[in-house]
Amino acid sequence: MARSVIPIGPWHPLQEEPEFFSLTVDGETVVDIDVSIGYNHRGIEKLSERKSFDQSSFVIERICGICSTSHPFAYTRAVEDIIPVEVPDRAKYIRTIVAELERIHSHLLWFGLAGHFLGYNTVYHWVWKLREEILDVCEILTGNRNNYAIFKPGGVRRDFKPDDFPLVLKKIDGIIPTLNRLKKAVLDDPVLHARLKGIGILTKEEAIDYCALGPTSRASGVARDVRKDAPYGAYDRIDWDMIVTENGDVFDKVVVRVLEVYESIKIIKACIRDLPGGEIDLNIKDIPPGEGIGAHEAPRGETFHYVRSDGTNRPARHKVRAPTFMNLPTYKATVIGETISDATIILAAIDPCYCCTERMAVRDVKGKKMYGGQDLVRLSQEKTAKIKREMGIP
Repeated sequence: MARSVIPIGPWHPLQEEPEFFSLTVDGETVVDIDVSIGYNHRGIEKLSERKSFDQSSFVIERICGICSTSHPFAYTRAVEDIIPVEVPDRAKYIRTIVAELERIHSHLLWFGLAGHFLGYNTVYHWVWKLREEILDVCEILTGNRNNYAIFKPGGVRRDFKPDDFPLVLKKIDGIIPTLNRLKKAVLDDPVLHARLKGIGILTKEEAIDYCALGPTSRASGVARDVRKDAPYGAYDRIDWDMIVTENGDVFDKVVVRVLEVYESIKIIKACIRDLPGGEIDLNIKDIPPGEGIGAHEAPRGETFHYVRSDGTNRPARHKVRAPTFMNLPTYKATVIGETISDATIILAAIDPCYCCTERMAVRDVKGKKMYGGQDLVRLSQEKTAKIKREMGIP
C-alpha cells in the first residue's frame, strides 16, 4: 500500500494552540512524524528585557494562562539567585499554596479535555465542574482566577487572610468525593483500559534519552521532580509523595496526573495548617550585576528561567525553557508504529503548551543574527500576501 501524509494542524480541534504535525502513514499505521513550530511566537523574552525586574513578573505570567504561576515562580527564583537572598518563610508557604492550586486546576483541565477527546463528555463536564471550585479558591486567596499577580522578586505581593481559610478548605475537601468517583472510573473502566493501555509507550530509557519532564517522565518510571530533587518553597517542610508509575503509556500518564491532584490537596492543606507568621516581602530595591537561574516543577514538568543583570533596573537577558520544549520531541518515540486513531490522544498525553514553548531567534550556523523583529514581520506579511494571491483573495 502506498504511503500518504496526514496533516494535524496548524489548526485542529485537539489543539488549543496552533502547531503543525505531518504524519506519514502506511495504511492506518504511523511510520514517520515531522513537527513544524513557530506559529505562536510572541517575543516574551525581549518584552521582559524592556521592563523593570518587578514589571517583568507580570509579563512572564502571560506566557501561559494555565502556567501563570509556574513562570513567575521560576523567574523570581532566578532574580533572587542573582543577589542572592532567601524569601521570608511565610512567602514560601504562600507561593507553594498558589503553585499547587495551579497544578490541580491544570491537571483537571487536561483530564477533562482528555475525556472530551475520547468521547467521554460526561467526564469532561464533571471534571471542569470540579475545576471551577479550584478557580474559586484561587480567586478567594489572590483576587484572580488566573494570572494571580502575586509573585515578585523577594516574596509575594499580598498576604492571605486567615478568615478565608475555612471556605478554602471546605471547597478543596468538597471536590474529593467526586474526584474519588472519577479515579475509580478511570481505574475500573474496561473501555478506557482498552483505549489507553499499551498506547503511546515511552520507555524509561527513551524518557531519559529525550530528557522528558514532569508526568511524561514519571509515568515512565523516572523519579524526577524539582520539588524533591532541589527543594524550594515549603516542599521540604511538609510530607508528600512523588507519583511514579512504570508502563509509560497514555493510561499511566492519566493515572499520574489524577494521583498528583491528591498530593497537591495534601500539600495545600498542610501549608495552610503550618503557615508561619512574619513578613511576606523583602522589599528588594536594586539588583546587582550577575546571573541567576530558577526552576519550578510546573504541572507539565520543570520550568527553567535564566536571568542576567547588568546592574540596571531591568534584565539584560532573560531566557525561558518550558517543559513542553523537552516533552514534545518524545512524540517521535511514542507515535511511530501506532494507528492514526491514537495519534491525537498520544500527543495530548504530554499536555502540550505551545505558547510556553515557542521563543526563537533566526541565526546562521556561525551564530550571526540574520533577521530582526521587523524582518520577521515583513517576511510574515509577504508570505500572507503570496498565499492570498494564490487563493485569488483580493
